[in-house]
Amino acid sequence: MSYFDAASAAPLHPVARQALLASLDEGWADPSRLYREGRRARMLLDAAREAAAEAVGCRPDELVFTSSGTHAVHTGVAGALAGRRRVGRHLIVSAVEHSSVLHAGEAHEAEGGTVTRVGVDRTGAVDPAAYAGALRADTALACLQSANHEVGTEQPVERVAEACRAAGVPLLVDAAQSLPWGPVPGGWSLLTGSAHKWGGPSGVGLLVVRKGVRFAARGPADERESGRAAGFENIPAIVAAAASLRAVRAEAAQEAARLRELTDRIRARVPALVPDVEVVGDPERRLPGIVTFSCLYVDGETLLHELDRAGFSVSSGSSCTSSTLTPSHVLRAMGVLSEGNVRVSLPPGTAAAEVDRFLEVLPGAVAGVREKLGAPAPVTAVEGDALVVDALGKLCPLPVIELAKVIGTVPVGGTVRVLADDEAAQLDIPAWCEMRGQEYVGEEAAERGAAYVVRRTR
Repeated sequence: MSYFDAASAAPLHPVARQALLASLDEGWADPSRLYREGRRARMLLDAAREAAAEAVGCRPDELVFTSSGTHAVHTGVAGALAGRRRVGRHLIVSAVEHSSVLHAGEAHEAEGGTVTRVGVDRTGAVDPAAYAGALRADTALACLQSANHEVGTEQPVERVAEACRAAGVPLLVDAAQSLPWGPVPGGWSLLTGSAHKWGGPSGVGLLVVRKGVRFAARGPADERESGRAAGFENIPAIVAAAASLRAVRAEAAQEAARLRELTDRIRARVPALVPDVEVVGDPERRLPGIVTFSCLYVDGETLLHELDRAGFSVSSGSSCTSSTLTPSHVLRAMGVLSEGNVRVSLPPGTAAAEVDRFLEVLPGAVAGVREKLGAPAPVTAVEGDALVVDALGKLCPLPVIELAKVIGTVPVGGTVRVLADDEAAQLDIPAWCEMRGQEYVGEEAAERGAAYVVRRTR
């Protein structure tokens, strides 16, 4: 089985396993106690904090360990907002942030705060000028990921940090995906990370708050981790997390070059091997191990099952793979296809032969799914000078498939109205038009669902 989902969770690094097992015998006691066992635990915790701080590029007393990366984000956002509540209650986030950041923003809104969500281009990158334009006198905090978790696009953190610093606004950077490859540049104020993204054990996050940043921890007071992360520290897991971060950093330059070569191979070969495919994300400013592509006329969940049966573990931003059954907010913000989306994220050590085998298997898997989904015939009618496709009750990608079947039957300049009630159609039909060079006219009200109007241009 080839595991190609390291962006979700990287396999446990051998160094992490060794450190975890070794520290189970030494790090079980309370590090706040003065007796021998407590002093041993404290030494392990302090050493782990120093190692992690060195990797991040901060002072050890600026870094605390949390129970997860999500907890680090929630604590960082809430604490920074509370610390600057006299300034105002305005928060800025990008539209493609990890769900932990977006959920923190929703909680802030529920408590009476305001949130500005900055959009991205089709590569998934924000415009620093848009961030600068969103800054206000009452802005308490801005958040920006260092690199996107779904498409791998790196964000212009340094330029956004400059704008925030000029306005006196702290910037929180979610660095979960990029920390294994190097420290985050720029004048950020807060930073978060998650150990299971770099081969550490799950259940360990880190939160960095620079000296001078106003921060007020929320919730009941706790004496541990500078009062910012309540509860007994999981010292064996923390030690393993710090040891694995140091280990992957030592290998980062060489491994990044190797993985980038493999993902470049995927980016180049997939469109040549599979028709009607778009590789998404920035082709240059991206993480070395992530490549994402969208396949027209394919159901993402079905394709993932086919690849799983062929021995490949990959993920998807498709609506079908989420518990909420809604399109990925990242793909929606980018304006790319939400169905048939495949993210390949290679863990360190991935062999070139595994990638070659994936490229051999993929075309047949996509063709098989397309054959299964191509059976339904569209129900069409003519209303005036427009062809109407009734796709009500059909889940994406079927509305797109039915649109593709009939677009060639209308004259150039003619229109097709697709009636659909699946939320994903609102994203996928415009994305199909972008990929196929047709004009998306817009969305019209309908008795049920919506009517998506497409004009044939060629």
